Amino acid sequence: MITAQQIKELREKTGAGIADVKRALEEHGGDSDKAYGWLEEKLGSMAAKKASRAVGAGLVEAYIHSNGRIGTLLELYCETDFVARNPEFRALAHDISMHIAAMNPETSEDLLSQPFIKDESKTIGAVLKEAVGRFGENIKIGKFIRFEL
Repeated sequence: MITAQQIKELREKTGAGIADVKRALEEHGGDSDKAYGWLEEKLGSMAAKKASRAVGAGLVEAYIHSNGRIGTLLELYCETDFVARNPEFRALAHDISMHIAAMNPETSEDLLSQPFIKDESKTIGAVLKEAVGRFGENIKIGKFIRFEL
């Protein structure tokens, strides 16, 4: 039997919907690791399907490090204003901006391939794929810049 705690834990790890998490756990006999792999694969395929959709909304996120000597600006695009105003989307933009401040990527390709500072088992690209699955919209990183004194 699948417990609410298993669903909660897997949902927190993947950001997937409750129904998807429950189905993944049921299909894999309650094995969280196998269900996690299945969900990551599913979220990745959802991201690929949505990649061709136009992104006409989004936000600009500014991050200033606590020492006041490093700052970033990031454009993060999505399809609708509804998602752009979502607190979770804003948190995603903040986390990516913080990552840029810490890791100083040169290009978007560098950024997408870097291990995420909050969870080094994932790349920024994987974090974006999870966000696409969670929000149901295409999400893209636009321009970004890092300043340092």
